[in-house]
Amino acid sequence: MGAFLPTVYAPERTACLLVVEDHDLTRETLTKGLRLYGHRVFAASTCEEARRMLRRQHFDAILLDVNLPDSSGYDLLRAVRGDSVNSNVSRPDLPVMMVSGDGGESDRVRGFELGCDDYLVKPYSFGELRGRLAAVLRRAGEAVPRDLQHVGELVIDHHARRVQLAGVPVQLTAKEWGLLAALASDSTRLFTREQLLHAVWGYRSGGATRTLDAHACRLRRKLSHGSREYVVNVWGVGYRLCDPSPTDDLGESS
Repeated sequence: MGAFLPTVYAPERTACLLVVEDHDLTRETLTKGLRLYGHRVFAASTCEEARRMLRRQHFDAILLDVNLPDSSGYDLLRAVRGDSVNSNVSRPDLPVMMVSGDGGESDRVRGFELGCDDYLVKPYSFGELRGRLAAVLRRAGEAVPRDLQHVGELVIDHHARRVQLAGVPVQLTAKEWGLLAALASDSTRLFTREQLLHAVWGYRSGGATRTLDAHACRLRRKLSHGSREYVVNVWGVGYRLCDPSPTDDLGESS
């Protein structure tokens, strides 16, 4: 696909996307490019990994390669459309854009027959991909950005500024909410103390770490379920938000 990261970009309405691509460089470049435009992007390199993510996270659209190491992207498309036996990832209305080097007419026809919303042939420009993706999202009528974010049993309603953990409402102070929102902006990123102090308290330089640590400690207690903690302190560095579920770990590509 080649390097295509834009150097200048404008803000746009964002979506939560799943990129399913086995080629490391293509996957990483595509993920970084989409994030530059504010999208939340999760990435998978196999069909099985994508299935795990689909069971755990709401997505606004999938960018799906055809040739994957463990199965065909067409098989995953069938499962998403509910056309495969015992599918537990059925989302008939979820927009799916096939992105593949197999660009023959029969390949494209097969994709559309199985229910894809668009079919983009490699190599392509990032501008074309963005335009096609925006059109797919418009046709789907999705209200983006999504208000609800799921991290394991933690549900964050960004519009209403409400939080639930395992179905139970969690009361947060304004600063605790600000800290959670900062961590949730990238749910697998490790945020340094300096970054959080700047994002939540507006500090331009270090200092006042006791303020951050005190709020983070209270937030950790409130967002603990049994032995599972959603806010993790990385000693000497900072904090991150994570899904503490023992199985089916879900992670965003860096």
